[in-house]
Amino acid sequence: MKTKLMWMVTLLAAMVTNSPACTNLIVGKAASADGSVIVSYSADSFGMFGHLYHSPAATHSQGEMLDIYDWDTAQYLGQIKQVPKTYNVIGNINEFQVTIGETTFGGRPELADSTGIIDYGSLIYIALQRASTAREAIQVMTDLVKEYGYHSEGESFTVADPNEAWILEMIGKGPGVRGAVWVAVRIPDDCIAAHANQSRIHKFNMEDKENCMYSPDVISFAREKGYFNGVNKDFSFADAYNPLDFGGLRYCEARVWSFYRRHNTEMDKYLSYIKGETSEPMPLYIKPDKKVSVRDVQQDMRDHYEGTPLDMTKDLGAGAYNSPYRPSPLSFKVDGQDYFNERPISTQQSAFTFVSQMRGNLPNAIGGVLWFGMDDANMIAYTPVYCCATEVPPCYTKEVADGVTFSWNSAFWVCNWVLNMIYPRYGLMIDDLREVQKQAEDGFFAVQTEVEAKAMEMYKESPAKAKEYLTGYTVQTAQNMLDGWKKLGEYLIVKYNDLVVKRTKDGKFERTSTGLCAPVIRPGYPEEYNRKVIQETGNRYKVIDLKK
Repeated sequence: MKTKLMWMVTLLAAMVTNSPACTNLIVGKAASADGSVIVSYSADSFGMFGHLYHSPAATHSQGEMLDIYDWDTAQYLGQIKQVPKTYNVIGNINEFQVTIGETTFGGRPELADSTGIIDYGSLIYIALQRASTAREAIQVMTDLVKEYGYHSEGESFTVADPNEAWILEMIGKGPGVRGAVWVAVRIPDDCIAAHANQSRIHKFNMEDKENCMYSPDVISFAREKGYFNGVNKDFSFADAYNPLDFGGLRYCEARVWSFYRRHNTEMDKYLSYIKGETSEPMPLYIKPDKKVSVRDVQQDMRDHYEGTPLDMTKDLGAGAYNSPYRPSPLSFKVDGQDYFNERPISTQQSAFTFVSQMRGNLPNAIGGVLWFGMDDANMIAYTPVYCCATEVPPCYTKEVADGVTFSWNSAFWVCNWVLNMIYPRYGLMIDDLREVQKQAEDGFFAVQTEVEAKAMEMYKESPAKAKEYLTGYTVQTAQNMLDGWKKLGEYLIVKYNDLVVKRTKDGKFERTSTGLCAPVIRPGYPEEYNRKVIQETGNRYKVIDLKK
């Protein structure tokens, strides 16, 4: 018997090569406010449709095979042997709280192997189905590419569980050469880390077997290919397999820097590196100035370099309403000269995003929460998805819609509907969304302790009852978010209709004494933007006195 694994095929379109995608943020358990390991992920690529993947726990017969389809293209790649037992996986977390995220760095193009069977997306979800710890997941992933070949470009993975977090970096060996070269480094418990489409592992301690793992040929292969000719202690995985270029620096490393500087005041010194003025790379991980919470990481995922010299809300590209968004592509030409836009953590090209909370002081069923949202992290509300959940909230499924089919029952499309209203008039409208966003997320966190205490009492009696309860809670909170976002969208359409603003008081639209809509506010453009218009147009719009 064969089983088909069509992981999120409708979710992921092909990566846009000139638009580096995805961001991972990592917080060790001693660096977090509640002792949890925290990992975030934003799945970014224009044209993607977002839904929440689910693979139930299952047993498999001897000789059963698993069909592999490329995560990006849906191309059939081949078959691998199935294992006797697989675990429950919801999104990017499994029933043991193991969480895996990724960012693609590409690396040396000659090392891509189209003949390999295992692509990076399959690695993630197969490992989640088969591994009960982060170390075991790394073993599964590296064994799979060794046996079946690696189909994808260079990739950075975050692999974490309630006790530890790792960055695993991997790249193929070229056409027809089975396997991959790789290195994995454990992030110290008291540190934070990040990666964003650029290889970040430079030198690593080959003698520290407890905190570092690597393929036996990771250095010798680089020598063979002419990527490295120094002594082993000076070997840098990043320099050998993903040499830094302008895009890797400004589009990718800059996102890591922005996260780091939010939690460590000393990181501003690397601004010169981000600008390409100095060459000393940032460390793989750093210690934060204070403990980092799940809420902090959610806010970190909403970053657009605000408050830095790279702030996207301050230049002409932000338009009249200080928008942090720019149309694709990242680069453009003017009079033959190449220019670029900043690439922040938060982007309109997101299909889904999560912040995973993994806690070792609770049973797995209760301790693992995937705070999940559709589309751009900046303008969604993260809802709790418990790792034990055996049902996907209907609004998070791929059955209700796809990338070219709108549905009012799809969280992806409802969130997009709201966001696309706000993008053109960001500064004017964002506070309305922030109020609803904060109310929703505050509410979820306010009842988390109570919900989990109730689940714990159930768990003592029957783990199955606790899982059923948390599954129901997962479904209900997602639906509550969807209902709230529909109301928000309706409110925004009414309030900002026809480029004016309806007056409100105590959350209600004002009316005249006769029951009609109160006189509207006509805000026009902000004075600073009007000044830019006049600078551009001179006297074209100047009011003059007519000669009599």
